[in-house]
Amino acid sequence: MTVDRVYNVLFLCTGNSARSILAESILNGEGKGRFKAYSAGSQPKGQVHPLALDTLRALGYESTSFRSKTWDEFAELEAPQMDFIVTVCDNAAGEACPVWLGHPVTAHWGVEDPAAVEGTEIEKGQAFSKAARFLKNRISAFLSLPLMSIDKLALETRLREIGGLEGSTRPQGQAA
Repeated sequence: MTVDRVYNVLFLCTGNSARSILAESILNGEGKGRFKAYSAGSQPKGQVHPLALDTLRALGYESTSFRSKTWDEFAELEAPQMDFIVTVCDNAAGEACPVWLGHPVTAHWGVEDPAAVEGTEIEKGQAFSKAARFLKNRISAFLSLPLMSIDKLALETRLREIGGLEGSTRPQGQAA
């Protein structure tokens, strides 16, 4: 890892309509040009959940240029080469992923699906805000890692530990 380049990060989820979109926008906002985030899904829903966009707007992040897309777009030869790939839902973590060029560092940061919450609009909005908070906490921890002074194995271990922060869908102590 070097200081003079932008690192590409791909956030994966099944539907690419909520959590992966939130993570993409938050990292692009917080990464301050050091990172370029993308998102995709194994079975994209075809549209971004409106509450994901509302949540991003409310938090001051980019909310206008997103689309729900397949992860196959990022497995093509002309796609940007990823440095990091992070699954944010347990379903995507368990699926057979495409072969990623360049052997990116991978981790799982499972967060409950806010789009699956049923209830009032306020309860649904709270679920999206909570998911965004958990993802922002993980992204903040990721951004604080000393990328230039840590080897790939240690980096992958640290990224997986970040996945166990508050709000993790995996029980404490369970390997990612």
